[in-house]
Amino acid sequence: MKLEHSRALVTGGSEGIGLGIAEALAAKGAKVAIMARSKDKVEKAAKKIGALGIVGDVGREADAVRAVQTVVAEFGGIDILVNNAGFGHFLPLVEMDQARFEEVFRTNVTGAMLMAREAARHFVAQKSGTLINISSTSGLKGGQNGSAYSGSKFALRGMTECWREELRRHNVRVTLVNPSEVLTDFSSKVGRSQEASGKKLRPQEIADAIVGALEIDARGFIPEFSVFATNPF
Repeated sequence: MKLEHSRALVTGGSEGIGLGIAEALAAKGAKVAIMARSKDKVEKAAKKIGALGIVGDVGREADAVRAVQTVVAEFGGIDILVNNAGFGHFLPLVEMDQARFEEVFRTNVTGAMLMAREAARHFVAQKSGTLINISSTSGLKGGQNGSAYSGSKFALRGMTECWREELRRHNVRVTLVNPSEVLTDFSSKVGRSQEASGKKLRPQEIADAIVGALEIDARGFIPEFSVFATNPF
């Protein structure tokens, strides 16, 4: 598809991978909206890349509905949804509590579903659209302390396959992206250490891969791909 003048919404778009994707789309001439919970961060990021900023929580149904309605009203429609919003709690099974477990699923799974549902209604009506779900290599292979985060990404992968089967007949492309470790603030926010390295992935690599996947002719699409650092050690 041609990205120039396309209309995109990126959740979790005020920083990290989401901001990198939004910036790459804007550089291609797309009309871009970013959504995140922090008003200050959304406004700052939107101003930086020339995007429409939307404050909202993907896990709240009213916010999900309002976000997509805002994009449609401001841009005249929506062509691309990037479901990027997500976070994690990393604890051993014997220390995991229900509140933190459900908090992760509320954003990573329920939030993704709500945003996808709202965008898909427009995609089906216009017989075109692209839905990109940002998962993780943690959704391909579980690891210790990953019950909540890895479990949510496995769930996202399953939902993606369901949506692909439902929406393909309406000319809607559904793609799952599995980044490996990326240098962002994600680790520090969840209490995990991350060493800076000139070899590890940056948001830019994920964004470049997504732009490439989007730009192939709309008669075809890439159902799923992973992005690894060549030699992160």
